[in-house]
Amino acid sequence: MNAKPRHVERALQERVVIVPYDPAWPARFEEEAARLRALLPAELIGRIEHFGSTAVPGLAAKPIIDMLVEVRSMEDVAERIAPLLQAHGYEFFWRAPEHGLPGMDYAWFIRRDVAGRRTHHVHFLEPGSSEWERLLFRDYLRAHPDAAREYGALKRRVAAEHPDDRVAYAKAKTDFVAAAMRAARQSQGG
Repeated sequence: MNAKPRHVERALQERVVIVPYDPAWPARFEEEAARLRALLPAELIGRIEHFGSTAVPGLAAKPIIDMLVEVRSMEDVAERIAPLLQAHGYEFFWRAPEHGLPGMDYAWFIRRDVAGRRTHHVHFLEPGSSEWERLLFRDYLRAHPDAAREYGALKRRVAAEHPDDRVAYAKAKTDFVAAAMRAARQSQGG
């Protein structure tokens, strides 16, 4: 039986806390984007996007800035980006591709403050990754304040029901996210 690495266990066991929207979140995104651009070779990264609930004005959220960073390849993440970010204290997580293929399908990092609290989730994606659709969800919530309020209420309720189970918290939001994504695609004519 394989034990999970310590940083994975720690991440899974951390309490889910939802707080009111903080107008400082966009600036925290910009600061981290600038930090990443300073730390990483320019040829390795492309656009950097703020997504998730902290990117939706007025929406309650976990106080963690979610970011998407475009990379040429996941090999660059594994071989060049991960060592650089780990040397600066970021925790590295990755998911293997489906169908047992070698390599990495998706990679992200957690950045923490001096007290050990998560401050940023930095996700690295290749240009063609379906994970870029997360921006569609962000944009839908920005354009539909009633849906954003409903989502905020759902997140507060689910966090109260599953404060120590991040997996259950995420799963409990699945139906809402799927419905919002269907509506977002329909509004785009897709």
